[in-house]
Amino acid sequence: MSNQVTNTNTWIQGIALAILGTLFAVLIAILGIYQFRYTDPYIQSVLSLAGNAAHGQAIFQMNCASCHGIYADGMVGPSLHHISDRKSRVGLIQQVVSGNTPPMPQFQPSPQEMADLLEYLEQL
Repeated sequence: MSNQVTNTNTWIQGIALAILGTLFAVLIAILGIYQFRYTDPYIQSVLSLAGNAAHGQAIFQMNCASCHGIYADGMVGPSLHHISDRKSRVGLIQQVVSGNTPPMPQFQPSPQEMADLLEYLEQL
């Protein structure tokens, strides 16, 4: 009986190590992607700047309000209230500049304008 318990424990430990190894590999992959995102010069530039929410609101009004609403509560585009709870800063930058989510048009603000827009969006 003791031998059977030892074999079972060894088997469980093997599975646990395999699961931990897989989780570690996934974590390394995620960190690699995370690091890759931050190597983009535009993103690095935006993230290095302090944003001004008042300027960001003006940028939003000129470029985003026609779809997201004057108060960012949604119209054609979704509400952006609490958007920073749903998307990271990098994710927000990529969303704005990529145009990969139709019908949202591609928009390439300067790094300072993007930093300002981020500051405004994070306050919604």
